[in-house]
Amino acid sequence: MRLASKMLLTSALVIVVLAGVGILSLRTVDRLVSVNQEITTRTLPALHLAASVRESIALLASLEAQAAVLGDAPYQEAWAQRAGRVAEDLAHLSTYMQSPEEARRHAEAIAQFERYRAVGGEEQARLRRGDADAQRFVDGDARVRTERLQESLDGLMAATQSRAVATQAEAARLEAFTWAQVLGALGAAVALALLGTGVIARRMTRSLRGLSTAAADVAAGAFRKPLTVSSRDEIGALTRSFNAMGSQLRRVEETRQEFFASISHEFRSPLTSIRSAAELLRERVPGPLTHKQERLMDIISTSSGRLLLLVNEILEISRLHAGTMSLDRQSLDLAKVVDHAVEELYPRATDAGVNLEFERLGTSFPYYGDGQRLHQMVVNLGANAIRFTGSGGRVVVRLIDAGPEFELQVEDTGVGIPADALPHIFDAYRQAHRARGGTGLGLAIVRSVVDAHGGRVTVESQEGKGSRFTVLLPRP
Repeated sequence: MRLASKMLLTSALVIVVLAGVGILSLRTVDRLVSVNQEITTRTLPALHLAASVRESIALLASLEAQAAVLGDAPYQEAWAQRAGRVAEDLAHLSTYMQSPEEARRHAEAIAQFERYRAVGGEEQARLRRGDADAQRFVDGDARVRTERLQESLDGLMAATQSRAVATQAEAARLEAFTWAQVLGALGAAVALALLGTGVIARRMTRSLRGLSTAAADVAAGAFRKPLTVSSRDEIGALTRSFNAMGSQLRRVEETRQEFFASISHEFRSPLTSIRSAAELLRERVPGPLTHKQERLMDIISTSSGRLLLLVNEILEISRLHAGTMSLDRQSLDLAKVVDHAVEELYPRATDAGVNLEFERLGTSFPYYGDGQRLHQMVVNLGANAIRFTGSGGRVVVRLIDAGPEFELQVEDTGVGIPADALPHIFDAYRQAHRARGGTGLGLAIVRSVVDAHGGRVTVESQEGKGSRFTVLLPRP
């Protein structure tokens, strides 16, 4: 799956969660609106109308009493009109009834009102006939009907109010539920977004970190094993391309090493023959030479010696890269090995006008290693220091007993190494100062010899003030 698809899928999951919660929230909000609408359009009008009917009952009772006492026809007509409006209000009140308790109370109120209205009608008829018992009738049966009707209306209002309280509680519950859903959805969406982004970022950074490390290995010439392709996205395609590039570079490097090894081997025999012939001529084996011929033989001998040294170093590097260099380990005195190497370097130092010194800090330096390779390592470091130290300068070879390790220091007061060249100073064919000659192989051989003995080599340098190479060899 491509990176764009992964990111789209993560975003889609978040959108689906938010959409689902949004739909559920809208339904809850719709229910909340319905509850509030019910309170506004049904409950409150029902309470208002029930209260109005109850007040009208009290007014009917007053009109009834005045009509009975005064016997005035207008009061009787007013009572009849008011009773008609109350009947209409009670009938209209039925449209607001919601609960069974409200319906029961409403039916009871209508029944009580009908009884009261019948009693009131009989009372009006007695008043019109001039019945002397009309006042007693008002104080008796009519009053009882009025009280019962008011009790029924009170019960109806209580039932309606109880329903209003329940509806408000339902509205509060829906509101709390909606908030909980919204907050939960936001939390889930954020968690999904962070989780999805974290997974994608972790996989991307892990793959890119592997590619970065492998690229650094390629730059250092140490890339050997192809990277594992763990995805089918763009990073996976990049990893496959990188592996192909690494394989191609490895083949190029192997071809180059094979070429150098082959050509160096082919050069070695004729160069050895040329140098040997030149030495025989210099020794006048075939016969005497003129002064000019001796001078030419010196040039031939010196040049062929340099070429032979270069060929031997190239062959040495080829064996090191191929892993075929073997160590002839023996018990030896490391101090003697270093001392012999310094003695070999004295002529070079004298010719260059450099003061060469050897210091030992310790009394015993027993070691188990390849004496010839260690000798070569010291000579390469010392020759390098002498080459880059001007006349009148100083080179110190120092051997130190550092407890669990033997420490070899080669310190000079030469030109130093540029800071940008330090990371690559031990790479083959890399030189900090090409103008001063050399093959760029000496320090690469030094590092290979040190690595083969299980040690490590470091360098400290400052341009214009000199350098110090430090070799640490573990005690056997």
